[in-house]
Amino acid sequence: MAAPLRIGLAGLGTVGIGVVQIVQKHAAMLTARSGREVVITAVSARDRTKNRDADLSGFAWETDPVALARRDDVDLFIEVMGGHEGPARDATEAALAAGKDVVTANKALLAHHGHALALAAEAAGRVIRFEAAVAGGIPVIKTLTEGLAGNEMRRVMGVMNGTCNYILTRMEDAGLPYAQVFEEARQLGYLEADPNLDVGGIDAAHKLALLASIAFGTQVSFDAVEMEGIGAISIDDIRHAADMDYRIKLLGVARMTGRGLEQRMTPCLVPVGSPLGQLSGGTNMVVLEGDSVGQIVLRGAGAGMGPTASAVMGDVVDIARGLRIPTFGVPATALTVPVAAAVSAACPWYLRMTLLDKPGALAKIATALGEAGISIDRMRQYGHSDGQAPVLIVTHKATRTDIDDALARFAKAGVLVGEPVALRIEEV
Repeated sequence: MAAPLRIGLAGLGTVGIGVVQIVQKHAAMLTARSGREVVITAVSARDRTKNRDADLSGFAWETDPVALARRDDVDLFIEVMGGHEGPARDATEAALAAGKDVVTANKALLAHHGHALALAAEAAGRVIRFEAAVAGGIPVIKTLTEGLAGNEMRRVMGVMNGTCNYILTRMEDAGLPYAQVFEEARQLGYLEADPNLDVGGIDAAHKLALLASIAFGTQVSFDAVEMEGIGAISIDDIRHAADMDYRIKLLGVARMTGRGLEQRMTPCLVPVGSPLGQLSGGTNMVVLEGDSVGQIVLRGAGAGMGPTASAVMGDVVDIARGLRIPTFGVPATALTVPVAAAVSAACPWYLRMTLLDKPGALAKIATALGEAGISIDRMRQYGHSDGQAPVLIVTHKATRTDIDDALARFAKAGVLVGEPVALRIEEV
């Protein structure tokens, strides 16, 4: 049998302790499946005295993760600290320079520095694996790099932030406003310390950028992801969408078009009967579309100790078996620099607005849409009150540029009360 695979584990939070528990609980199974013993030799965290509900007595301890990454008794460095600068980046770079393979759950690190790290890994003959960085326990990275390697990918899309999906489904199920459900999620501990990482779409956009790189053979381009959070979604939007057999999701979509790479993480309407429309609570779902396989739907827990640690250990076992795949599926030197699509693909749109309740107001809106080259598919008016008339319009296919043109014309028409809401309707 091959020599043991010796692990240095940086980070003893929820995910790190989950990794310790799997290694300790399933030692014999991991050996049988990988063909060699998998052991943790050393760990690193800020506070050694903290009670972590795990037996850490058999591990060497480093307060500095960079020192851990350089230890001679470490073959594989696992980074589950988080953050795209500072200790996580320094320790990962140190591990690669010292000839260690790396497994990380850090989507922010790879979204910002993935290409440089991939180049460094491959120059050193090392690998970086990051299944746990995207969609928790769902094996989407492995599916893209291995299972679908014979496909030209057409589209990648999904719900990749469980907190946002919880908030939106809770609003619909309980009929509660966004602010109340946001506070509920905060008290339950579902939100990041900086809530905008969740509700602003940043966390999910990190993940989308990584999937797009693998799917389309491009360098990671997180800065080019169009982002819009869920903070402007009202309970009225939830109800109106349901009236038309749609649900609202924070949906990531990436596709390569003749105009360049399109990457969006924005609220969208999806059909109630679609797999994405059926997704509830904190669950994640990723939909992959290839030219040969068609559509593949992957659904599962997107976060939490068990699912994320499970994904980390899947990468560990692959490395123990000797499986060595370039970080983003092809050599980093072969990844192309993507051109961001200036205009996203045309689609139907949901428009909600409140008009002054006076003759000719709706006609001005219809005229503005026509002048912007947008035709109306469906339109509904809801109860008038206090001189105001709520109006809902579903358009035929239009680009974001056309919609922005129409919104500018609405503003000049002098019949709006407040700001209109415009949401894509994604065809799934």
